[in-house]
Amino acid sequence: MSTDSEINWFSADATTFGDRLAGAREAAGLSPDALAGQIGVKLSTLEAWENDVKEPRANRLQMLAGMLNVSLGWLLTGAGDGPDEPVDMVPNTADLLLIEIRKLQVEILQSANKLGQLEKQLRAAMKG
Repeated sequence: MSTDSEINWFSADATTFGDRLAGAREAAGLSPDALAGQIGVKLSTLEAWENDVKEPRANRLQMLAGMLNVSLGWLLTGAGDGPDEPVDMVPNTADLLLIEIRKLQVEILQSANKLGQLEKQLRAAMKG
């Protein structure tokens, strides 16, 4: 498991897009209602983004990054200019377990993508 000093609260391994969006919104001092109103979407839409049920379109992503004062790259991947990490948060066991689960999810997704590529190569080889 990760140690306290190794935790990057907003990294791609530790957070999803929705987590980073919610974190940036909170760091900007905005309620979900306020941000939804500023960006021109329903509260349910913003909540779906923050819960990783839906993803915003590119034009909304740009607007979100600008309104929340974070880079588009950070919002999408956790790399780049984003809000400061919470200083008053000490990771507890649940936080550490969530980070490990998210790391595993990333690894599984990468493995599934690699498996798909290999399957495609195999089918091409069998035809040729």
